[in-house]
Amino acid sequence: MNLEALYLSYVISSPEHANLASEVSALIEEASKEPGVALARRTPEYLREKLASGKSVLCLSLSQDPPTIAGFCYIETWSDGRYVANSGLTVRKEFRAFGVGKKLKEKVFELSRSDYPTAKLFGLTTNPAVMTINSALGYRPTSYQELTRDEQFWAGCKTCPHHDILTRLKRELCLCTAMVFDPSKHLK
Repeated sequence: MNLEALYLSYVISSPEHANLASEVSALIEEASKEPGVALARRTPEYLREKLASGKSVLCLSLSQDPPTIAGFCYIETWSDGRYVANSGLTVRKEFRAFGVGKKLKEKVFELSRSDYPTAKLFGLTTNPAVMTINSALGYRPTSYQELTRDEQFWAGCKTCPHHDILTRLKRELCLCTAMVFDPSKHLK
């Protein structure tokens, strides 16, 4: 399969996409089982809210009928919008190596910056490709202390396979690399 044959469309989600929540949840679940992947699972109910509220970006392959979800990423806000996490980046196996993950991260970054221009953007990842994409967007590695202290954020890590490490190390360290984009350090 080549890139032209994929006919990819990147869209900010809307209420019409809420019915895709179970499929996105299954996609994240499948990816979370891959060796070396530290991806927190999300319920269809949680993802339905992200999709319906326009807080996620979908990559759809329009070459199939109905369109296939090629990838997904969402945003979550913490501490009254002072922190925004770009999370759940997932690309279906057959769509990898076509730049889908990079484009999704760029789109969700733009959405985050548009909706929350003064917020610190952050993410946790074990994936070297995601670290490279984040670096290109202006993120830098940081300590866990620079992340939100919001208990709801840390509760979201419970479905990650490395949660026991995070807990043992008192949320100061884990296998994931913490990365942050601080808009106050990227003035135009």
